[in-house]
Amino acid sequence: MIGETFDDYLDEQGNIKITGNQTLIDIVDKHSEANQDELAYRYIDYSRERDGEHLELTWRQFGIRLRAVAARLQQVTQPGDRVAILAPQGLDYIVGMFAAVYAGNIAVPLFDPDEHGHSDRLYAVLGDCQPAAILTVGSAAASVRELFRKLPAAQRPRIIAVEAIPDTVGASWVRPELDIDSIAYLQYTSGSTRTPAGVEITHRAVGTNLLQVIDTIGITANARGVTWLPLFHDMGLLTVILPTIGGKFITIMSPSAFVRRPYRWIKELAAQEDGADIFAAAPNFAYEHAALRGLPKPGEELDLSNVIGLINGSEPVSPASMKKFNDAFAPYGLPSTAIKPCYGMAEATLFVSATKREDEARTIHVDRGELNAGRMTPVEPDAENAVAQVSCGYVALSQWAVIVDPETGKERPDGEVGEIWLHGQNMGIGYWGRPEESVATFENTLTARQSIGSHADGTAPDAKWMRTGDFGAYLDHELYITGRVKDLVIVDGRNHYPQDLEYSAQEASTALRPGFIAAFSVPANQLPEEVEVDRDDTAEALVVVAERGTGAAKLDPQPIADVVRAAIAKRHGVTVRDLLLVPAGSIPRTSSGKIARRACRAAYLEGTLRGGYQQKAFPDAAD
Repeated sequence: MIGETFDDYLDEQGNIKITGNQTLIDIVDKHSEANQDELAYRYIDYSRERDGEHLELTWRQFGIRLRAVAARLQQVTQPGDRVAILAPQGLDYIVGMFAAVYAGNIAVPLFDPDEHGHSDRLYAVLGDCQPAAILTVGSAAASVRELFRKLPAAQRPRIIAVEAIPDTVGASWVRPELDIDSIAYLQYTSGSTRTPAGVEITHRAVGTNLLQVIDTIGITANARGVTWLPLFHDMGLLTVILPTIGGKFITIMSPSAFVRRPYRWIKELAAQEDGADIFAAAPNFAYEHAALRGLPKPGEELDLSNVIGLINGSEPVSPASMKKFNDAFAPYGLPSTAIKPCYGMAEATLFVSATKREDEARTIHVDRGELNAGRMTPVEPDAENAVAQVSCGYVALSQWAVIVDPETGKERPDGEVGEIWLHGQNMGIGYWGRPEESVATFENTLTARQSIGSHADGTAPDAKWMRTGDFGAYLDHELYITGRVKDLVIVDGRNHYPQDLEYSAQEASTALRPGFIAAFSVPANQLPEEVEVDRDDTAEALVVVAERGTGAAKLDPQPIADVVRAAIAKRHGVTVRDLLLVPAGSIPRTSSGKIARRACRAAYLEGTLRGGYQQKAFPDAAD
């Protein structure tokens, strides 16, 4: 925050308030003017050189490039038109994202068109937002054109290669007429429980959420980030917007560069000559992957003592993964407080809660039966029915999260599980082109608050709340996420969290691929013919679909199924009516890599999971 302190963004009650109708354009301009020759973004390209090629933009260069692209957009689009970014990970992607905003358009961050696995979602999103222009790069332009080949010429969007626009075009740029509550971009949801929807993120929302991250993680002028996250993902996108308001530059690499050699990420987290504090964000699997394959070579020096925060979000946080990462990198100085489990979603721009900078991640154990009945009852870790729960820390400043009875709209007391409802100026204002769904999701009112210790204190009596669809609870003022409302498995009148069932299956047999297991229920009479069942039975039956682990392709499935069934019956008191083993790559996943249980259930009922079928994309489950 150049020329300002965090306190300059607080009102008299200590809440975040962005004054003066500041948009992202104002924020970027202010930062660029104050830091003209300082580094803004660094991209490490590993596609041609093993050690990577460093490509950099200073704030002065960044301002020139985004104005040039914005001016070109103003020549071919109207204010408020959607402009999709379909480009590989890199500096041109970032320029394109900001240029769309500078043009007065609504940016839509999407994928690299040459990257496999997103085709279904991509067509759905493009059909939903109907962009007037596409920003890409020359090497991907042919693939982008192919996407629209079947459309009549008059309906095809203008396709623009970002790097082909001369800097001189920027001379014609005109500052658009925007205000703080104009829509800056559409952040499409991952589609883990339904078809993707474009969350309308305003300039106020993104500015507020950036300040919330800065406050929670403790980002100062001497802090910089490292990311390999896809820039279309909300966590990856906010990371690259962050330096426009606080901290130093961001170092970026591609997701494939990290997956192939996770040490590349770890190395960039290490102390550098500038002595900067380092922060990053990644989903849970990344920490397990880095612990397994990201260690330095023997004798190689690595200093991770300057890491102030590694946000762990986007998918359920595993205590085992955190322990593996901490054990692997503690010998290299990684602070025990580094990993920060968090909770967030596209509808909140990104960030809702996280572990405080000075705190270690907290894991408790609760009684499984009590949890399934809606109560968080702590027990000792070695108790017979103990199930681990990871705290997602404290809700961010100027963000409110209440635990609500989803049927009545009444706030529930601490220790009881309910649906999480959110309120704050960081919230999106609705879903693009979906007025009824927007009202149902974003415009809810609490019917009753707790008389003492309400988590809605500080909000207006008629405040509007966003229904997250997530189950959670407060314990000792910290927020715990227990699962998705729509994913809850109800068998014989008892609730079961699918991730708990999946973990038990994974623990039972090494023949199952870790993290690639889906548990759900179907009416018994809809089970496939291979499963013996009374065809008049309409009661819900538990199904587990699991990908085979490495080396398990030819193993007899029956002993594996017997072991898993016995483990789940013993631990959860429920029978697995069908356990289906499938090849690696079979289970549907969302664009952000989460197991898409509803899509898996649909594929199971259609019969397409049998016979070795493998997913060719990231299908999104329909409502």
